[in-house]
Amino acid sequence: MTETTAHPAMTLTIAGSEATGGAGAQADLKTFQELGTFGMVALTCIVSFNPEDNWNHRFVPVETQVIADQLGAIFGNYGPESLDAVKLGMMGSPATISTVATAVSARSPKHLVLDPVLICKGQEPGHAQDTDNALKAELLPLATFVTPNHFETEQLSGMKVETLEDLQAAAAEIHRISGAAVLAKGGIRLAGTDAVDVFVDAEGMEVLTAPKIGEHAVSGAGCTLAAAVTSELAKGASPLDAARSAKAFVTAGIHQRVAGNTSFDALWQGGLRR
Repeated sequence: MTETTAHPAMTLTIAGSEATGGAGAQADLKTFQELGTFGMVALTCIVSFNPEDNWNHRFVPVETQVIADQLGAIFGNYGPESLDAVKLGMMGSPATISTVATAVSARSPKHLVLDPVLICKGQEPGHAQDTDNALKAELLPLATFVTPNHFETEQLSGMKVETLEDLQAAAAEIHRISGAAVLAKGGIRLAGTDAVDVFVDAEGMEVLTAPKIGEHAVSGAGCTLAAAVTSELAKGASPLDAARSAKAFVTAGIHQRVAGNTSFDALWQGGLRR
């Protein structure tokens, strides 16, 4: 007879593929593994940089029926008692958002972490705006935790963010609108020597800081942060503790970033090993 053992915490990312490994589903799965959870992915789109066009994005959506099939397989295989931590990343189109929202609403996971990717450089502006509106209308109300970057914080809150006080006010506004815990990322965008993020939930607010590393953003930091939050929540952490751990994880990954031929480096999810 085979002895049964408790399975690891289970995590799912619904996100796009980024072939070079710096961001997207690739970054999410590496984060899940590093943090000791069993990771799954449902792909929403394929994004590839074009080395012959200044590394701009090439964007190809996955058919909505294929997305629904992936989610049907995952949710059919693992019940809510084992898989209750889901991360939403790059969606790419209103149709994809509706497909994902339908599947997630039927499942109602305990933890739904939204990384609100609002603009993809490979999309036409009008289509991108439609996608942004659909995300705000259909996915934001479902989220239990939201991790907007500086630009996304401004867009979701409708507020200009230039100072720490602005970031705090904007994070509080997103929490008010959504009801979700919010980890709003100031990162390197705000003046000062520290990369500053703001956490807000129903219990209160906390400013998270770490010394800035370099002067440029790295690929995958936002994806990795949200995936780390998802992993920590899956393992039973509180939202605030998940935010603290995720920030430390990302900071270590930026220290151990990987350089290639692009103008930007990629975060390495194994940063805490050193």
